[in-house]
Amino acid sequence: MTPVAVSLTSLLSFSGLACLCLSMDRHGRTLFHGRPSRRRDSAFRVAGWLFIGLAFAAAVITADWNFGPVQWLGSLTGGALIVVVLMSYRPAWIRPAAIAALPLAMATAFFV
Repeated sequence: MTPVAVSLTSLLSFSGLACLCLSMDRHGRTLFHGRPSRRRDSAFRVAGWLFIGLAFAAAVITADWNFGPVQWLGSLTGGALIVVVLMSYRPAWIRPAAIAALPLAMATAFFV
């Protein structure tokens, strides 16, 4: 388990959980200032589960089946904490943070 692998799974987990947060009606109204469309909600939901699945795959590939699922659950916990804090104190920052996490995760993937 390297810090690069942990950061990769953490960034993907954060992006996935942020997408799932934005797919919820209440948070979508807060951040998009209007009634969210079903298409946008569905796109966020699919993207969120895709990123969470990619985080699981990255954790298992980098840490094997012995510690990979544990690393994945830890990264989900950390990502959820960051999403909750951002939605509580700075909701406008969650979209830029989630968007910025994806290129960082891609750059981190090259070092694994």
